[in-house]
Amino acid sequence: MEFKIYSSDNAPEDSQPFLNAANEKFGFVPNLLGEFAESPAVLEGYLKLDEIVGKTEFTPVEQQIAILAVSIENECHYCSAVHSTILKNQLEVGAEIVESVRKGGPVADKKLNALVNYVRATVKQRGNQDDATVQKFLDAGFSKRQALEVNLIIALKTISNYTNHLADTPLDEAFKPEKLEFSVA
Repeated sequence: MEFKIYSSDNAPEDSQPFLNAANEKFGFVPNLLGEFAESPAVLEGYLKLDEIVGKTEFTPVEQQIAILAVSIENECHYCSAVHSTILKNQLEVGAEIVESVRKGGPVADKKLNALVNYVRATVKQRGNQDDATVQKFLDAGFSKRQALEVNLIIALKTISNYTNHLADTPLDEAFKPEKLEFSVA
């Protein structure tokens, strides 16, 4: 289904302040946010939830690694490209770590690998991890608080991943170098 990608100029009035803020932050309005603008409540909710994710105990790199892992598990071409770009270009995470997450393989950094494995298991099992999976996450140096915060990250990405699936969001030029294709079943 085709969804309109709004700009600050033509978006519903309640969405305009959020798109203006996105334009100031990124220098453009990412296509996914332009689609969210169809529903001011979804746009506002997503942006507020993103802000709250920034308040978790995870470092910015851990947040983005977890977000990328969710996006890969949910086969979201848009978010996978966006968060790969952020990791490589803004947070300067090595390409080998990002590619390991993107390809579903192990991550060389043991703590990040534990995070990615926990996120993957949480998404795949819809939150029904066994005690051993949770314990491996905790043994890697993460806390019970962070186990709950993974759920927050999954909630954030579920909104964007599912919107991408619904709208088939075209990649912005800034994210095209990290384009990733998923086979549609």
